[in-house]
Amino acid sequence: MADDLQKTISRLNGETARISWQELERHYARGVLMNVDPELDLVMVAAHMVRDDKTAIEAYLDAGQLRPTTDEDARDWGDRDPTLWAAVVAPWVLVQERNG
Repeated sequence: MADDLQKTISRLNGETARISWQELERHYARGVLMNVDPELDLVMVAAHMVRDDKTAIEAYLDAGQLRPTTDEDARDWGDRDPTLWAAVVAPWVLVQERNG
């Protein structure tokens, strides 16, 4: 089981990339963009989703650490053009703002 998790994490690491807000806007318009709190490991959150770990996902949602991207987020990112990282866990696109 741990070996499977490591394979999932390794695959997701290779699929996670820096991305601009302009590239994410269409996903936001489709309603599939989810914010991941900067305190969390984006790849680990994605791995929990790939593995359908309902307990972990519900904990993130309940704590507000994983949430749908809001209109306010979209406007803010459009204005500031911050460093964003994304991972796709179909149908969702997970996005995380990072410094630098």
